[in-house]
Amino acid sequence: MLEFGQAQGATGTADLIKDSSDATFMADVVEASKDVPIIVDFWAPWCGPCKTLGPQLEAAVAAAKGKVKMVKVDVDQNQQVAAQLRVQSIPTVYAFYQGQPVDGFQGAVSEAEVKRFVEKLSVLSGDDGGLGEAIEAAEAMLDEGAAVDAAQTFAAILGEEPENPAAYGGLARAHLAMGELDQAEAFLANVPTAIAAAAEIEAARAQLELARQAQDAGPLAELSAAVEAEPDNHQARFDYALALHAAGQVEDAVTQLLDLFRRDRDWNDGAAKTQLFTIFDALKPEDPIVLTGRRKLSSMIFA
Repeated sequence: MLEFGQAQGATGTADLIKDSSDATFMADVVEASKDVPIIVDFWAPWCGPCKTLGPQLEAAVAAAKGKVKMVKVDVDQNQQVAAQLRVQSIPTVYAFYQGQPVDGFQGAVSEAEVKRFVEKLSVLSGDDGGLGEAIEAAEAMLDEGAAVDAAQTFAAILGEEPENPAAYGGLARAHLAMGELDQAEAFLANVPTAIAAAAEIEAARAQLELARQAQDAGPLAELSAAVEAEPDNHQARFDYALALHAAGQVEDAVTQLLDLFRRDRDWNDGAAKTQLFTIFDALKPEDPIVLTGRRKLSSMIFA
């Protein structure tokens, strides 16, 4: 472990990770957490799991680049603070912010869980080095049709923070906007494990699926006529919804799928509900189409 104050290069972690004691805990943790979240790792030299968890925490804290700091407390040498915080087994990890404990866990956890724990804390201070503003700018470029510029901006953000889910999902969506479906698919196939389940990644996957469907969508006019002539033709209605979405008529597509679900919710293994969720995932959660569509679907499910 790096000793606090030890000489480091520009990329060192001496200012991020330090040892603490009963005498300095208030200053090192409680007071310091008023500026930035502080992770406290209670450990001991004889603790086997501590030897794995400690370096994982240090690596994740270093990757956060100052948005989180870490303090290590040897419980053998500092029993007072360990007793005050009711540390009964090690490793035990606490997170402090604004002078108060806000999170924590006991025992060894996976490296992915460690990363998620640190990432969740890193947003508390609100200091992301300007990455949030850069993401907003890239999203605006994408909305304005400047997909190439958006892709370059998202890529630059990932250069600073490779596991930023908003930038990762944004870059995939930029590829989709440029019609580069294969590149988007390959990119999403290699998403880092730590962010694989993030909402931004799920949204990009949903948009990719919808883009693939659009390539095979049938003629809109013919499918509309087929549904009008035979309202109980579920396949025709489903295909009509796909064609509507491919034509950019998202709200109409949702209406047709809701109608199909109302007519036969179990048709084709619940294909209508599955398609609705794909559309909802691809849109922003606050989109009126999502809010209205989810409400109507729920009312039918629980009717």
